[in-house]
Amino acid sequence: MSVSSTQVIPESTDVPRHVVIIMDGNGRWATRRFLPRTAGHVRGVQAVRRVLEGCGRKGVKYLTLFAFSSENWRRPQEEVSLLMRLFVQTLEKEVGKLDEQGVRLRVVGDLSAFEPKLQGLIKAAEQRTCANDRLHLTIAANYGGRWDILQATRHLLRDRPDLAQNPDAITESMLSDRLSMAWAPEPDLFIRTGGEQRVSNFLIWQLAYTEMYFTPTFWPDFDAASLEAAFTWYASRERRFGRTSEQLEKSN
Repeated sequence: MSVSSTQVIPESTDVPRHVVIIMDGNGRWATRRFLPRTAGHVRGVQAVRRVLEGCGRKGVKYLTLFAFSSENWRRPQEEVSLLMRLFVQTLEKEVGKLDEQGVRLRVVGDLSAFEPKLQGLIKAAEQRTCANDRLHLTIAANYGGRWDILQATRHLLRDRPDLAQNPDAITESMLSDRLSMAWAPEPDLFIRTGGEQRVSNFLIWQLAYTEMYFTPTFWPDFDAASLEAAFTWYASRERRFGRTSEQLEKSN
């Protein structure tokens, strides 16, 4: 008999423990208003604040935001430069507030591509907030799901070179323990704004059993009511993890 790849069935509640969001639609929001695409990214920072506050009020423990993918380097240089400057400015302005609110900040991805100033700000922000536990905020920057699995595989083989000769000994936990977000539970709720319906190489290992919520709302317009609508939808979902509805009713 085959063994399920879901090793542990997580407890399901009406409020997701871990929410992940692809913040899409900034550029299109700006274009429709005859503004430069960069204006949408600036406005999107306000949506981050609203969602962070909303998740805190609802009791969400982990919030992960996809800020910059490894594919986003292909965008116009002006837009990429603005995103980098905005990242620096946001860290400089917001970290103190996050610390006061009990938020722990982490940044995951291949950070080696960023300029030294930005890398230093990230390190300082992570160190300043490392003792906080009210809400764990993760920013995925220069991140890709395939990169994550590849780097985890490389780390595993460096740590356990003997496994190259004995691949059958490799377990899921060996790999998952080396993913960039190994310290966080797998996401319960995935939200993508902007109307697209794909995961775009985001947390592709971790999203195996995540509930997927897509909304046409552009990220700069995503407000408290939008977040509440996503939570209401999530609460209506029956999370079976391979079981039948009858089995689920008995277990409850």
